[in-house]
Amino acid sequence: MSDVLPAAGWTRRDDLAALVAALDPDGEGLCRWVGGAVRDTLLGLPIKDIDMATTLLPDTVLARLAAAQIRALPTGIAHGTVTAVLSGGHVEITTLRRDVTTDGRHATVAFSADWREDASRRDFTINALYADPRTGAINDYFGGRADLAARHVRFIGDARARIREDYLRILRYFRFQARFGGTPADTEAEAACADLAPGLKGLSRERVAGELIQLLAHADPAPAMLRMAELGVLAQVLPEADASALPALVAAERRDSVPPDPLRRLAAMLPADPAAVDAIAARLRLSGAQRKRLMRAAPRKTGDARALAYRLGETGAIDRLLMAGESVAGLRDWVAPRFPLKGGAIVARGISMGPLVAQLLRQIEDQWVGEGFPDEKRIAQLLDAAVAQHKP
Repeated sequence: MSDVLPAAGWTRRDDLAALVAALDPDGEGLCRWVGGAVRDTLLGLPIKDIDMATTLLPDTVLARLAAAQIRALPTGIAHGTVTAVLSGGHVEITTLRRDVTTDGRHATVAFSADWREDASRRDFTINALYADPRTGAINDYFGGRADLAARHVRFIGDARARIREDYLRILRYFRFQARFGGTPADTEAEAACADLAPGLKGLSRERVAGELIQLLAHADPAPAMLRMAELGVLAQVLPEADASALPALVAAERRDSVPPDPLRRLAAMLPADPAAVDAIAARLRLSGAQRKRLMRAAPRKTGDARALAYRLGETGAIDRLLMAGESVAGLRDWVAPRFPLKGGAIVARGISMGPLVAQLLRQIEDQWVGEGFPDEKRIAQLLDAAVAQHKP
């Protein structure tokens, strides 16, 4: 793999060049691109986030950006992170760091001027790649490029030490394995994840849920999730989950050309019990909308695709159908019709206002849906028949 970062669209951006000129006007090597942008460019993947590392202290970063009239936000100033607001997107700029103390959830850091020391505190070798913003020269202190080429996700140094610094790295390992990893997986990493998995219980549920959802969003998370289950990791964060449901769901999504959806995949692993699912979603601190969607997907009952979509909405119907291995082809380019009948039509036929009107509306609507949404002529027939049952 090249010793120089390949030219890419983002590396040619004028706003990034201005950022580099503001922070390192004399080309002293005070800043470098780091992490995902370097890794993904080497792999030829689209770039989402751009991060920069620097030997400059945060106050100096803020001052230099201000002098260059580049807006800056002190988003993580206590940990050395300043966010530059550029026309092409935000860039996080973080001063080189070393860990002073860690407790498995949080770290106390001190600033550093040692690039290798900064690299050594990162999680995986493939994330500890730096690139000079002017020359593209890559700094790889722990064999990250070779691991990228081999699709090998490996902790930097001792895997257990890295995990004890932040137990969330266990879930991050499987997320990166789902995206970049090949087989065989790193045996040291897997053993460390299995042994230290109980440490996940000390993490906030929001952090755990965030990692799970990111993992489930990948093209095929099933192998990684199944391996988590085999190693006893999944049971520590989601004991109710059955990962064996994932392969069939992923296959159904691909068959019907439906984009991956992490909530659908999470729903497939959870019990078919709305109350139990709601409790799990609450424990994971999911949003109200996420909780409702998971509960709607919990019953495994399906039926006619369009009737299901009418009752649950398109997303709810697709969730249930794919989880059952059924086709969603009937929903393509279909827009659910609105039930045209109102209570006034029933009252006009001699039925007094009250509960009976609502009951008849539901009855007629159920028949209308069951018959595949027929036209107004058929609705009138259904209305007449329903009213006739209740007239003297």
